[in-house]
Amino acid sequence: MLLSLFSPVIDAVVGLFAGVLLLRFWMQAVRVRPPQSIAEFIFFVTDWMVKPLRMVIPGVGGLDLASLVGSYLVALISLTLRLWLVDGYFSVAIFVLALLMVLQWVIYGLTALLVIEVIFSWVNPNAPLAPLVRALNMPLLRPIRRFVPLLGGMDLSPMVLFLLLQFAGKMVLMASITGM
Repeated sequence: MLLSLFSPVIDAVVGLFAGVLLLRFWMQAVRVRPPQSIAEFIFFVTDWMVKPLRMVIPGVGGLDLASLVGSYLVALISLTLRLWLVDGYFSVAIFVLALLMVLQWVIYGLTALLVIEVIFSWVNPNAPLAPLVRALNMPLLRPIRRFVPLLGGMDLSPMVLFLLLQFAGKMVLMASITGM
């Protein structure tokens, strides 16, 4: 009963921490420099986990694999503790479920970045964080913009990406419900 009370709080904290790890990975993958205050926050929150992992897991091709593996470990530990505390058992399927959890976090994060970019474009395209968000979304929007033309000067590629992310999220959810 106590676990069910604190479960939403634990899920939120775990999800936010894993989200920061995934943001760190994505920023390095697309080679985006965030504003100094955001970079300091990300490094402050994640360095305790990423630095030791880097000793074992080196980066490849400019990708920060330690951050990506760190988010997987967070999902794995979270699921393991939940299954052990609630059901009192451990299953090998937890490794795949942890991967599906990370994929779900990735989809949520990309959707949030897309929504933030759309809001910036409507409210204040010159906001201080708008270039950062735009640069983080660009690798996903660029291929869609090749196929989706402007309609009356309106860019529909964010809507197409949003629908694709929703579809991917449903697929991951179905895979996790059916147990792979």
